[in-house]
Amino acid sequence: MSPEVKGALMGLGAAALFGLSAPMAKRLLPESGPLMLASLLYLGGGLGLSLASIAARLRRAGVPRREAPLARRDWPLLAGIILCGGMLGPVLMLVGLARLSAVATSLLLNLEGPFTILLAVLLFGEHLGRRAGLATGFIFCGAAVLGLQSGEVRADWPGVLAVAGACLSWAVDNNLTQRLSLKDPVTVVRIKALGAGSCMLVLATVTRQPLPGAHGVAAALALGAASYGLSIVLDMYALRLLGAAREAAYFATAPFLGALAALPLLGERLSLTELLGGAAMALGVVLLVRERHGHLHTHEALEHEHLHVHDEHHQHEHPGMTDTTEPHSHPHRHAPLTHDHPHVSDLHHRHKHGPP
Repeated sequence: MSPEVKGALMGLGAAALFGLSAPMAKRLLPESGPLMLASLLYLGGGLGLSLASIAARLRRAGVPRREAPLARRDWPLLAGIILCGGMLGPVLMLVGLARLSAVATSLLLNLEGPFTILLAVLLFGEHLGRRAGLATGFIFCGAAVLGLQSGEVRADWPGVLAVAGACLSWAVDNNLTQRLSLKDPVTVVRIKALGAGSCMLVLATVTRQPLPGAHGVAAALALGAASYGLSIVLDMYALRLLGAAREAAYFATAPFLGALAALPLLGERLSLTELLGGAAMALGVVLLVRERHGHLHTHEALEHEHLHVHDEHHQHEHPGMTDTTEPHSHPHRHAPLTHDHPHVSDLHHRHKHGPP
């Protein structure tokens, strides 16, 4: 399986899990305030990943870790991820969710994709060619069609602005996370989830937001483990394999999946317009998976650490290493290299593109 297809499957899996969070959180929100529910969702994600990490560590006793650990220079990026993606984004989304229907909130979450792509291309040096842009356009056109239903999205401007602010926060988070995507995804997401969840729990307690009952707490933690734990880990792998711009296109399907989930959970209806919008999204996903981008390009010298195998991009010695079983992770240097092959804008392929 190619990295592009693998990244697409992970991105869609992350979108499906996250898309379920809006309609299900709508049912939990009346028992607590936005801060309290957001804290429980992220704590559920962090606790779920902590338990999974402990189980994996026991199963691999004596086996060296494969993924690259976090370094001191990574902590400023991680702090920005916690602030934007773990605190501002969820709180603003839940504030908007309290004022809008679950379907309207799910559809407005499509703004995260365009915001992510704009930041990735304009500020972080990613490239999105014409064919990938066309495929992405189908996905976002599908989102626009979904927004043309009879006034639901325009029902409450403070709610709309809150959800838009959440999308911008997550767009910053996506691009910062992509910069850390070569590190251990489970470790990054666990720290993000536990850090954000703990901070919001303190704020929720200070502002006297009610804690739901035992069943509500258990439901929120379980939802968080799937939609704010496993989902974000899958998304981080997609960011590693695809770059933030392409990942954003796949993740843009999350609101449609959330709207589908709202049907049995909340009794909300899905119209023909929404089905047409979903079909446009599906067409865009197919085109994006089939898109290939390749040309003569040059890799500058680069030193970093991440999980890798010895392919054309990774030809180096292993001084002092006794176990070189692949894939493995260690600090290594990329020598300058010029070649031609299909690629995406991952962290190994940030280069200029001349006129087509």
